[in-house]
Amino acid sequence: MLRIASKMKLFVGMKEEYQRRHDEIWSELHSLLKETGISEYSIFLDEEANELFAIMKVDEHNKMAELATNEIMKKWWQFMADIMETNEDNSPVSIPLQEVFYMP
Repeated sequence: MLRIASKMKLFVGMKEEYQRRHDEIWSELHSLLKETGISEYSIFLDEEANELFAIMKVDEHNKMAELATNEIMKKWWQFMADIMETNEDNSPVSIPLQEVFYMP
């Protein structure tokens, strides 16, 4: 089991909308993430910097690449593109973070 962390950028004033959309996460997206081997997925917000910090556990890191080609994932990225920084394919600009400490 791997733990992956990253940060993303939320547009100013979009905290409530981001929260609302995740409170109503699509069941098919939730299932897709679970089927891909993702568990214990959390996203935190640094309100001062409007930065999102995400951490998740994954069974296999290489399965994560499969998400980018999935239509459900692409639809979610498009749905979220108006409230956060994204790449040309609407995927969130996600900066991987290096783990420097872990206490199990």
